[in-house]
Amino acid sequence: MRKVTRPWWLTAGLGATLLSGLAAPTLEVRLNRDDLHLDGDDLRVSAPAKFQFLSGKPLEKLKDGATLVYLAQLSLSASSDAGTPLIRPAVNRFVVSYDVWEEKFSVTSTGLERATASHLSASAAEGWCLDHLPLVIDGVPRDKPLWIKLELRAEDARDQAGVVGESGINLTRLIEVFSNPARAQQMHWEASAGPVRLEDLKRERRSSRSG
Repeated sequence: MRKVTRPWWLTAGLGATLLSGLAAPTLEVRLNRDDLHLDGDDLRVSAPAKFQFLSGKPLEKLKDGATLVYLAQLSLSASSDAGTPLIRPAVNRFVVSYDVWEEKFSVTSTGLERATASHLSASAAEGWCLDHLPLVIDGVPRDKPLWIKLELRAEDARDQAGVVGESGINLTRLIEVFSNPARAQQMHWEASAGPVRLEDLKRERRSSRSG
């Protein structure tokens, strides 16, 4: 019998525990300007102090041996109104596990930037995920007021089939997931800032980063 081998980005998330069954209100955090920086033609967000998604119920699940999957989106818009079209979104999917003996986290990015990091603290793992969510701003006006939004939610079983396939992650489908509100029982986190001008943000080279 021929053995079928699945791509690593597909198998990384299969069998993961979904957090949609754990009721939780939206955690909304206000981003400070220091949480934002430019890296060449990319906009990146540092982990805000209160934007903790590896604590509480998710951490309990991880310590019980579960592997969790998070979907993330960083976006720009010209207005704070909910119906304003996004200028440009960046999305990614992260698979997180926990080593109970070392008390450290491992994280895998399964989107365009496919990478893995291990032996991380909770805050370092959260920061690593956000660091692997770069938003390309080439061509975006630097002197215009913009609104920035960071969204992260636990992957729902009803979305997984459309997002994950044999050829990899369907980024178009992942963007569509965020076009709809999170489901009532789906754990989700949001952070926003605005109005912000890109020309006013600090710059930081990625050469100092790893993973």
